[in-house]
Amino acid sequence: MKVVRTEIPDVLILEPKLFGDERGFFFEPYNKRVFREATGLDVEFVQDNHSRSRSGVLRGLHYQIRQPQGKLVRIVAGEVFDVAVDLRRSSSTFGKSAAFRLDAASKRIAWIPPGFAHGFLVVSEYAEVLYKTTEYYAPEHERSLRWDDPQLGIPWPLRGAPILSAKDAAAPGLAEAELYP
Repeated sequence: MKVVRTEIPDVLILEPKLFGDERGFFFEPYNKRVFREATGLDVEFVQDNHSRSRSGVLRGLHYQIRQPQGKLVRIVAGEVFDVAVDLRRSSSTFGKSAAFRLDAASKRIAWIPPGFAHGFLVVSEYAEVLYKTTEYYAPEHERSLRWDDPQLGIPWPLRGAPILSAKDAAAPGLAEAELYP
């Protein structure tokens, strides 16, 4: 597995080894030992999530203020513009974002550490996103960060207004958000 560091060194892009021939392909999206050896991280995943969204849907930016979740994100159909925002006040990259494309064809996987808000915009006709989390979903601790906060300056590749949930449309900006120490 190849590890590529983003503009925020804690956010990683993982490129797994792909084995293919005329029959198709095979790869291991996750192997605990390989992940630990490649990244130096020893994490335990407790939950898998799967979403499907149509073109123009923007999900995020989501985080849990307690029980923060690390996420291992991959796309099994389509393509997304993926974003992680550092919400750790003590971090040298606080308030900065890492943005990149993930798609089913490349098989690339993103590691979003605990302490980050995460979101994505579907840029293909539709996309299916699978992600593992290091903590269970806790709706009472779930928070959203405003996707278009000028303070964040995220370069979303929009073609018109995004399709948002009511919760995401009403999310506060970074200056008003609950943050990590």
